[in-house]
Amino acid sequence: MDPRTALLLLALLVPGYAQRVKVRDEVTGFVGQDVTLPCTLSTDDPSIKITQVTWVKEVGGKKTNVAVFNPAFGTNLPIKHISFLRPSLTEPTLVISTLRMTDEGSYTCEFATYPNGNEEGTTRLSLLAEPTNKAEAMPGVAGDKQTIVANCTSANGKPPSEITWQSIVPGNFSTTVTNNTDGTFTVNSQYRIYPTSTANGKTVTCIISSRTAKAPQSIPVVLSIQYPPEVSIAGYDDNWYINRQQAELTCSASGNPPPTKYEWKTTDGEPLPKTVDVIGNLLVVRTVDYLVNTTLICEASNALGTRSAQLEVMVRERALAQEADRTGAIIGGIIGALLLLALVGVILFFVFFRSRKTKDKGSYTPKTRVFGNGAPSQEFAYREDSELDKPLQGAPRPTEEMPRTHADDEDDEKQNFYLLEEDEERFNEVGPMLQLRPHIPHDAYLDDDMESQNDGSMISKTAVYV
Repeated sequence: MDPRTALLLLALLVPGYAQRVKVRDEVTGFVGQDVTLPCTLSTDDPSIKITQVTWVKEVGGKKTNVAVFNPAFGTNLPIKHISFLRPSLTEPTLVISTLRMTDEGSYTCEFATYPNGNEEGTTRLSLLAEPTNKAEAMPGVAGDKQTIVANCTSANGKPPSEITWQSIVPGNFSTTVTNNTDGTFTVNSQYRIYPTSTANGKTVTCIISSRTAKAPQSIPVVLSIQYPPEVSIAGYDDNWYINRQQAELTCSASGNPPPTKYEWKTTDGEPLPKTVDVIGNLLVVRTVDYLVNTTLICEASNALGTRSAQLEVMVRERALAQEADRTGAIIGGIIGALLLLALVGVILFFVFFRSRKTKDKGSYTPKTRVFGNGAPSQEFAYREDSELDKPLQGAPRPTEEMPRTHADDEDDEKQNFYLLEEDEERFNEVGPMLQLRPHIPHDAYLDDDMESQNDGSMISKTAVYV
């Protein structure tokens, strides 16, 4: 019977036999770094003798000894970057330095024992390769054909990277994956757009995701789109007048590559006036005259072609600013007149309001309400033909034909005294009443006392409220 088959049967029949060799099922390493493959043999049986330890690598069904330790013959290490951590018959841990993709495979740790024969354990070594990433712009020419404007590459990685794009410039991309001979992968992605001058200088971003990196890597790419010059003329203020000094025009042109040549000319092919100087893209008119009253053309050129812009110049007899001043004066006069009318309207409003208020104050009504200090208001009843208005019995009323005497004045005072007493009694009965003093005709005091009302009536200024 084959010794290996006998060992396998023994492992199946003897519980725990196969578990005496301790190894890791799988170990992951990174290309360019070191990796350790642990291996130990656990046994307490002094009758078992270990004579040799061997590490065997298997790739594609082919086995190769990579490390051997025999106490009698020493170590055998046929591959320079593979060695034992420390030579031992019970812990022959293997170390592989500066990993290469060719190191990937299955590694078996074998113990040659007596009398049990060989005991072994296998570890699968998987390698990861960190890729080299880069992205660059691909110069394109403006046109109506879709063009590759950016290229992004993730080279020699394992497993292969994933590439996506972010951009404000509308476009699409395609990606290819190449298997390298050493087991790594190279991923290439190309970004395409319809190139225009507005896309020049814009940024697109290549985003690379890899198992070997903790986070995706972003690489910005500034697009380079070549296009012929785009030309414009600046500096004309529509106020070129006769004898104006130092009028200037600037020919502005953008392009990729930048314009290198500028030329000024007129549409009619006539040479520029003698008062005109050209300095690169700048045209300077020392003194404006009627010869400048023409259409000027500026041409700009780069490697992709020549483009032009034109400007029609109109020469005025006098400065436009003077006309603007007159217009401003007219507008200012109109605004001032409107403000004056508004002010007059405000004054008339206040005068009318004050007159209306005065009219309301001077009106007289038969009923007058009197308010005391915190006391409830009471109404004064006006009685027509009251006794106050009637002459005393037997006393003659003064008239214009009968002159008054001193005795008449004394009689009037007595009469008023009795009337006041009688009014006081009435006040106690019906409340306060408006009382008017007797009119004394042909008296200077009477003329000053009376006041004309808006309704045509007359009322005494010295009316007493009791």
